[in-house]
Formats: sequence, structure tokens, C-alpha cells
Amino acid sequence: MANWGNLLRQAAKIGMDLLSRSSQQPTGRPPSGGPAAPRPRTQARSAPTGDSPRTIAYAPDLDGSADPGEIVWAWVPFEENDGRGKDRPLLVVGRQEGDLVGLMLSSQHDRADDRDWVSIGSGAWDREGRESFVRLDRVLEVGEHDIRREGAVLDRDRFERVAGELRGRFGWS
Repeated sequence: MANWGNLLRQAAKIGMDLLSRSSQQPTGRPPSGGPAAPRPRTQARSAPTGDSPRTIAYAPDLDGSADPGEIVWAWVPFEENDGRGKDRPLLVVGRQEGDLVGLMLSSQHDRADDRDWVSIGSGAWDREGRESFVRLDRVLEVGEHDIRREGAVLDRDRFERVAGELRGRFGWS
């Protein structure tokens, strides 16, 4: 009898370890690098940044809820809008009608020379410490419940660099 009890405890521990590891995957791709994740029940909505100027806010508070000035992770559809997308970091820059307003980040270095992307350097949101770039020309509206995890607070100076671009180029306030 004791052998069955030990076996069940070991099986439960292995199962919990596997669940813990799978919940820590930061992207919408499986660990094998397979295809993009299918669309979840809800998703971010995107629009060109200049279509509807918004109000920018900076009020980070790592309290378990996403706030402007924080980098968070959410599922973002690809621009082709074909049902595919992936988990990616977003810089929350404000709120609108109960949703978070965010801009996506990328660590692709070819963004450095693109005027629609602005460098914010590296930070705790990227485990590899790579330089990150914020996309200025595509705004995302994300429901609070769609945020998968908080990543880090972006310091005020770097946030203001992004905010200045939004104000100057797209008429945000």
C-alpha cells in the first residue's frame, strides 16, 4: 500500500512541475518553436495610432493590475488579422473606456532605423537584456483581463521619450 501512496505523490509532483513550467512560457509559441498560437477567446484590438488621438498617462504601480507606464504581456494578433498572433510585451500608455491602451515592443534590431519605432533600451521585461523598441504607428486596446502578466515599470524619462513622439507626431495629449 505504501508504494501506491509514494507513486501517487511523485506523479502529482511531476504534474505540478509541468504545469508550473508551461505557465511560465512568455510567448504564444510552444517551447519547440512551432507555429503561432491560435486566437484566444479575447484579444487586443489594433488601429493606426493617428486615427484617434488619446490621452497619455504615467501611473505605474506593480500591484497585480496593469497601469500606464508598465510593460505587460498580452496576446496580440498579427497585422494580417488571420487569427494568428502571439504573446508579446506592450507598453501601457493610457486607458480608454475601461481598456488599456498599449504599444507593442520588439527586440528586432532592424527597428533601430525605422521612424515608426523608438528605442527604450533594455530592461527587466526582456530576460536576455536586449535593446527594445516601441512601435509608434499601431495602437492596441487591451482588456484588463487579457493581460497575461506584468513585466516591469518603464522609468519616467524613457516613457516621456515615447509620449513625446505620440504627442508630436500623432496629436496625443
